Amino acid sequence: SSNPLVRHGSGVSYGFPYSALEPGLGHTKLWFTLEELSLITNDFSTQNLLGRGGSCCVYKGLLLDGREVAVKQLKVDDAQGEREFKAEVEIISRVHHRHLVSLVGYCLSENQRLLVYDYVPNRTLYHHLHGKGRPVMEWTIRLKVAAGAARGMAYLHEDCHPRIIHRDIKSSNILLDYNFEAQVSDFGLAKSAMDTNTHVTTQVMGTFGYLAPEYARSGKLTAKSDVYSFGVVLLELITGRKPVDRSQPLGDESLVEWVNSISATFHNFL
Repeated sequence: SSNPLVRHGSGVSYGFPYSALEPGLGHTKLWFTLEELSLITNDFSTQNLLGRGGSCCVYKGLLLDGREVAVKQLKVDDAQGEREFKAEVEIISRVHHRHLVSLVGYCLSENQRLLVYDYVPNRTLYHHLHGKGRPVMEWTIRLKVAAGAARGMAYLHEDCHPRIIHRDIKSSNILLDYNFEAQVSDFGLAKSAMDTNTHVTTQVMGTFGYLAPEYARSGKLTAKSDVYSFGVVLLELITGRKPVDRSQPLGDESLVEWVNSISATFHNFL
């Protein structure tokens, strides 16, 4: 097999349908054959499986030069999988920041859509906060993770033109390395917003417990929608609780509502 790291794709020769929307994409990112990705993930073996979601499976892979990657295999038997692939390639290919996960390349075959990222080795913030048997995170580490994720979000909202609204900020989409440097991941729901627009009206997408209430009601998406979701992540970091926890007493399942009730009680006490 040829070395996947020395062949740069051409949107024209490979038939990549989104190259016209992202000029030069085929020349700046690597394209892989399905056979190559099968080879580096040990035929997409369960031993290489890093995680499974509603729309994808993620496998660990090893490129021929020793570089570790994460290979996301999207389910494309529905239109949503195709949209997520397009959004990820179009958006993440133009973002470059130490606190955003880096896209290495992609694979587009007849019935497969795969994305290849740099491997971030220390799992997710959700795992460290809520995983069974995990040691309690030190406050300095929590602050470091929060600051890193905030810098990544600020880059999307303020330094990208058009600005990018992530739409699915949550603790399971914040990856950590062994130094607990945060990288925001999963741009499958992200939207571009022209600077002249204060909001984008769109179908409501995201994760229950993190959705900004005004976005959930109206479908009007703004950068503030991401900020609300990040606020929920901050509450997770501060309290150690999940955004929605069915094991909590009735009325306290929602982290946001629980914090609001405590805040109101404290305010009345004063």
